[in-house]
Amino acid sequence: MLLPKKVKHRKWQKGRKRGLGTAQRASAVSYGDFGLKSETHGWITSRQIEAVRRVLTRYVRRGGKIWIRIFPDRPVGGGKGSPDHYVAVVKPGTVLFEMGGITKESAVEAMRLGGHKLGIRTKFVVKQ
Repeated sequence: MLLPKKVKHRKWQKGRKRGLGTAQRASAVSYGDFGLKSETHGWITSRQIEAVRRVLTRYVRRGGKIWIRIFPDRPVGGGKGSPDHYVAVVKPGTVLFEMGGITKESAVEAMRLGGHKLGIRTKFVVKQ
């Protein structure tokens, strides 16, 4: 699972989830040919990212390459104890995962299966 090696502050304040706006950075497919883009805002845990990564790598086998465009850097854990897990804050329009070196049909199916592992709505996008 992904988690930061070092953090400046051990615990963060919760903040508000409403009114995040749309993503300005990481909103276009940059590295691969196909991408999985978020349509809603939310928190994606490191376990969810790992689950999607496993689905994508299992579906492509050795055919293509996968890029993970998000990183869980926000600690989450209630009370005075240590952080329970880490999440990535995602805005609508953020490209979450990218794939390259495979056909469009297999990329569509892999991204569809991976999107089911996330707690937000996603859509398949192609590089412009």
